[in-house]
Amino acid sequence: MQIIETTTAPTPRGHYSQGIVHAGLVYVAGQLPIDPATGDIFGMTAHEQAVRTLRNVEAVVTAAGSTLDRVLSLTIYVTDENHWPAVNTAVAEVFGTHRPARAVIPILPLRGGAMVEIQAIAAVSDDGR
Repeated sequence: MQIIETTTAPTPRGHYSQGIVHAGLVYVAGQLPIDPATGDIFGMTAHEQAVRTLRNVEAVVTAAGSTLDRVLSLTIYVTDENHWPAVNTAVAEVFGTHRPARAVIPILPLRGGAMVEIQAIAAVSDDGR
């Protein structure tokens, strides 16, 4: 196992790693729309927050030696089902033609007024290493 730490994604505020690489995959911890430079929630809309959150996912995936086009799965948590269209648009903008598998789960409010949290799994290598 390899623990992923990068300053280009928010610093964990709990007992967890930003990501873990194992058996050719990187498991990205749930990311919030936090600006890594300031530690503050970024964005006033669900769309802005979703884009920032996806960029945090991308930072961890990149630090693990992978890319967004190798993301296999997303789990997206939203605090209101009405955020779904904005989040869906943000995912399409960030991923382009690539369409990872995903689940969207409505939940209670997140820390600091965040509207979105996203976990991801991405391939790092094709040979399982």
